[in-house]
This record gives sequence, C-alpha cells and structure tokens, in this order.
Amino acid sequence: MIRGLSFLVISLLTMTLNGCGGGNAMYRESPQHTGVSSESGPTRLDKLLWKYSTPDKTYSSPIVADSTVYIGSKDGHVYALDLDKGFVKWSFKTESNVEAAVAVVGDTLYIASWDGNLYAVDTDSHEERWKFRTDGPIYSAPTVEDGIVYFGSKDKHLYAVDAVNGAEKWRFNAKATIYTSPAVYRDKVYFGTLDGFVRAVNLGSGQEQWKYAMRAPVYSSPSIYDGHLFIGSDNKYIHSINLDTGQLKWRKKTAGKVFSSPAVYDGVVYFGSGDGYVYAYDAKQSGRIWELQTDGAVFSSPVIASGMVYITSTDGNLYAIDADKGKIRWKYQVDSKMYSSPIVADGKVIFNAVNGEVFAIR
Repeated sequence: MIRGLSFLVISLLTMTLNGCGGGNAMYRESPQHTGVSSESGPTRLDKLLWKYSTPDKTYSSPIVADSTVYIGSKDGHVYALDLDKGFVKWSFKTESNVEAAVAVVGDTLYIASWDGNLYAVDTDSHEERWKFRTDGPIYSAPTVEDGIVYFGSKDKHLYAVDAVNGAEKWRFNAKATIYTSPAVYRDKVYFGTLDGFVRAVNLGSGQEQWKYAMRAPVYSSPSIYDGHLFIGSDNKYIHSINLDTGQLKWRKKTAGKVFSSPAVYDGVVYFGSGDGYVYAYDAKQSGRIWELQTDGAVFSSPVIASGMVYITSTDGNLYAIDADKGKIRWKYQVDSKMYSSPIVADGKVIFNAVNGEVFAIR
C-alpha cells in the first residue's frame, strides 16, 4: 500500500512540474535512466487512440516532449507526431538509419544516426543547428545533462559535446563499440561496451575512474539507484555494481540474454530477458520478488508509472503488469514483433513495432 501511494505522489508532483514548462525528454526518462515515468499511465485498457505507419521499420524507442512524439526510422528520418491525433507535424532526414532514441532539451532535438553524425535540430524551425561527426555509426541514445550531450559511437569512443554549439569537450577511447546509452550521475558518466566492460568516466576530465569486467557484450543501458548501477549482459546476468568503487554487489542469472535496460523504483529492479520473462528483484538483497512469462523474448526496457510496469515482447504484445504482484492487468497485441521500449505521456502509452507502426492507447 505504501509503495502504491508513493507511485501516486511521484506522479502528481511530476505532472505539476511538467505543466509549468518542461519540454525535456530522453531515453529511460532521465540522465540516471531509472525508467520511472513522470506521468500517470492507464491501469486498465480502454481503446486504441491512434496508429501511424512510418514508411520503414522502426527499432527506435519513442520519446515525448511538448505534446509531440518523436520516433526514428530505418529510412533515416525522425518523425514528429502529434500526441493527441498521431499525424505527422514535421520530419527531419539524416543519411542513414535512426535506431537510437532521440533526446529533447528545450527547443532542441538531438538525433544520433548510423551516418555517424549527432544532429541538433531546432524544434520550432525544424532546421539543423549543428552536427557533430564521429567515425562510425551511432547506436547509443544521447543523454543530456548540464549543457553537455553524452553518447557513444561504433568508432569506440564516448563523446561529451556542448549541447548549444556542438563543440567537443572531450572524448574517451573505450577500445570497443558502444551500444548503450550512457547514464549520468553526479561527477561520472557510466556505460557498457561490446568487449564486456562497464566503465565510469569523470565528467570534467573524461578520464576513466573504474571499469568492471562483465565478460560478455553489453547492450543494456545502465540504471542508477541508491548508490548502485544496474545493468544486463549478453551472458544472461543482471548486475548490481557500486557506483563509487566499481565492485560487484550481486548478480543474478536468467535463462536468456539481458538486452533490456532495467527500471528501478522503490527498491525494486525490473527488467526483461531473452528467456521471455519479465523479472522483479529486490535492489538491495537481490531476492526475486516475482517473474512473469511472455510468449517471446523480451528485449524491451520497462517503464514504471501508476504502480504498473509497461513493457513489450517479441510475441507482439504490450504488457501492463502490476508492479507489486507481477500480474498482468491488461495487454495489447499488434501484428509485429516489438524490440523498443514504450513511453507514458498524457495518460497514454506510446509504443512502436518493428513493421513501422506507432500506437497510442489508453
């Protein structure tokens, strides 16, 4: 009951704050990537509000800012859709696939593209403000904190770039491809690499503070909560790592690869696995609280809102799961696999399928 009440309080407070201006949004809801929504989501399924079909496949997770849904497509565009009606307001074209979620801060949209560029686009004029070139495709969703954009590239570097003018602050050679979206907390940025490490880098100097050997490729993005970093790995484990020392606190093995980026709220870690299950673990003691089986691998990352866990599965379903009990409250099926993560906005759940369809339901 206390946990449910705290969900409600958080939702009411953040809704009030967002109503005062806002316009900031990024992958996993915040620079700490907790996956906890700032808005209330539907606790029971009412109806499909709208559906929009992009011209090509979509692997990018949607982001919502200022009543606009932003979604990247394999055709190289980012589409800006009306949150209420689902029509295209405008679009911006890059030269290759946009698979990473975008970020919005104020009136600037940040886009990472497989063409190797990070773009800054004016959301009012829809014109490019600047672009920053790397030497490889960018799979990493940008994270923006204190006027700096952090992201990784296939060129094996993590970048810190000025959010206003695109000037490079520093770059860190991780010596391996970076798929994960970096998480930022206090004086460090945290990320995983495909050579099997999780690394912490100082925000000011760009110097490595510690690294932890996962011994398997890392596609999962880190989530930060209560002094620890939670992250999945290709060897089927979910890990809890101390933020200051880089030492392992605990790890638990599933029966499938963990591409899902964890969501953490009220002492519980939620994530999906390639074994088809959604899991909830105690963040401190590592005990399993519940597990729920879907009919396909779960590569999606969960979002938490209104005491619910929203997550998609490759079985074609969006699941709304009771966060405390692990019971399905409702689900919605589409005609395609889903890999991306849903988002909650204005009482709606926005999500997309591989076939390019974007949905809004409540």
